[in-house]
Amino acid sequence: MEKEKCILVTGAAGFIGANLVLRLMKDGRFGRIVGVDSLNDYYDVRIKEYRLDQIAREAELHPDLSWTFVKGNIADKSLVTGLFADHRPAVVVNLAAQAGVRYSITNPDAYIESNLVGFFNILEACRHSYDGGAPGVEHLVYASSSSVYGSNPKVPYSTEDKVDNPISLYAATKKSNELMAHAYSKLYDIPSTGLRFFTVYGPAGRPDMAYFSFTNKLLAGEKIKIFNYGNCLRDFTYVDDIVEGVVRIIARPPERRKGPDGLPVPPYAVYNIGNSHPENLLEFVDILQQELIAAGVLPSDYDFESHKELVPMQAGDVPVTYANTSALERDFGFKPATPLREGLRRFARWYKEFYL
Repeated sequence: MEKEKCILVTGAAGFIGANLVLRLMKDGRFGRIVGVDSLNDYYDVRIKEYRLDQIAREAELHPDLSWTFVKGNIADKSLVTGLFADHRPAVVVNLAAQAGVRYSITNPDAYIESNLVGFFNILEACRHSYDGGAPGVEHLVYASSSSVYGSNPKVPYSTEDKVDNPISLYAATKKSNELMAHAYSKLYDIPSTGLRFFTVYGPAGRPDMAYFSFTNKLLAGEKIKIFNYGNCLRDFTYVDDIVEGVVRIIARPPERRKGPDGLPVPPYAVYNIGNSHPENLLEFVDILQQELIAAGVLPSDYDFESHKELVPMQAGDVPVTYANTSALERDFGFKPATPLREGLRRFARWYKEFYL
């Protein structure tokens, strides 16, 4: 029975990870949920602790459910091996990663450790979960990123497009994750699904994301930099839509089957999860300022024009992100659709409650 099975979520104190754990608890499909996170200080640890508090409160509402949190780094192979030995997860959702394009330019070591070494450790643990004829991992779901598309001029971005020219180390590590997962799916028949997330936002999100950092700077009276002179389009995707997609995908791993040569056909898939409605950055900032005023974060007479600075494109950035989600719609009957204004309204209200 599925309720007897365990799901392991890495990056469980992260933005997507914590929201996924909350959703899994409410769904009650898995009787055991194990989360791991290093709680590093890439951004304000108080937000990660807040998310874990939210999870702890939700766990109290489900006495029949087992919730275990482990503080640790997936780049520590012994930690990962021990997690798999102790909990024998049927499903693994790997969301632990060093995120951010710009940070990868100045701090590349963090990306190699978490995104490559850490993911390798997860793959190896999945491989060995079948040792001795054990049923092992039924599905590995992992976070990729829209950054893998680089400066691809063709939009909307499709998972059928070639993505061989990353323009940041972050993107290169995410493309590497997809290649590594494919190899392990082929060699060891591990069902795996990679998810290319598009600009995820919402309450208790990452402070390095534009909507959050803009809010911090405006509140401090600082100027916000709008790159490419405002001529950027971003496919903003509300976190609940991301989680809905992940939950549906968890339930349907790629099918294991044999090819004409008698060897496994890799049970491997990659999907985009995005809103499929790119927003101009200047329009995005306009909606954000309206919602910050409505929530009482900023005064109604705030002079936005004097706090905006239009600047050139920054290294590693791309002018547009735009998801083709037809495969997600075809295979799972789901298309993200939360309007940007609604999502930013929820963020602004959370921000007021958390900080002010």
